[in-house]
Amino acid sequence: MTESDFEAIHQRYLDGTSRPGERELIEQWSRQLGSPENVTLPRDEHEQVRTAMWRQIEVLARGASAADNSRVLQHPASFWRMPMMRWAAAVLLLVGATLAVLLPQRRQTHTAALAWVQQQNAGQQPQVITLADHSRVTLYPGSSLQYRTGLLGARREVRLKGEAFFQVAKNPARPFLVYTEQLVTTVLGTSFRVKAYLGRPNEVAVQEGRVSVQLRHNADLSATPVQPAAEGVLLLPNQQVAYSALAPRSLQKKLVANPIVVAPQVFTFEKQPVIKVLQSLEKAYGVTILYDKNKLASCTITVTFYQESLYEKLDMLSQALGASYSSVDNAQIRFRSNGCAL
Repeated sequence: MTESDFEAIHQRYLDGTSRPGERELIEQWSRQLGSPENVTLPRDEHEQVRTAMWRQIEVLARGASAADNSRVLQHPASFWRMPMMRWAAAVLLLVGATLAVLLPQRRQTHTAALAWVQQQNAGQQPQVITLADHSRVTLYPGSSLQYRTGLLGARREVRLKGEAFFQVAKNPARPFLVYTEQLVTTVLGTSFRVKAYLGRPNEVAVQEGRVSVQLRHNADLSATPVQPAAEGVLLLPNQQVAYSALAPRSLQKKLVANPIVVAPQVFTFEKQPVIKVLQSLEKAYGVTILYDKNKLASCTITVTFYQESLYEKLDMLSQALGASYSSVDNAQIRFRSNGCAL
């Protein structure tokens, strides 16, 4: 096995595309380094470890080949043909031995010192932070973010005080968790905003993708947008949730103040059924609009929408039809009309 072989395994782990046995190997390697989640060594020491690894892998491979008299190692690449479990055990033994020589007294120091890094925005402009997995965080003034510096571990975790916009690199194998004082937000790869100012309700608003939100107290950290927590909520684009410990209640999702278009539609209608217009708005903004199909069955309209917001479009429909609308529970809109004369 060459250095590039090991780098390929590591990259597949980060991308969530590990082959059978590779994920377990990387995570056991992480534990050998001293932390089940994240450890980052200084570059010079990291290179020492890697150099020793490549030397010792060949020795271990030759020893394994001689033991069973079944094959002779002619080239490091042939090490790939060894059974996965023997290969994994060899590398793990190697890592433990190498660290015992190179890092006899520094493992606990690095683990404690590098477990979390804090970034505080004391300026007047938003600050962009790029994490180790290439996720981007826009940290707003007066806010602080704690995050891990390494790449290993079953989860990607950050802690937020204040406000930030997250653009999370997709990795279904390693969920991304945002901890605030009151909430835990979990994604696999998406864009969303979190507000967690001291003494104010914690808020999560989704721009794209799917986001799982639950109370931090007794949170199920294994929950994901694919399998949300039983006591949490699943947010879709243009949906948000807010929670305040001062007025505790179950989490209720609602629409954001200004929904954006998530699936562009043609907004030109010539004597078209009003129901068709409402369905186009639902698709464009990813919202559910409740209405009485029987009352609207005979209603048609000619209208063209341009850059108006969702609510401005609904205002135009309401004015034309003598109708009304309102936001209701579960991030829905109710459109009310008495119908149209034939």
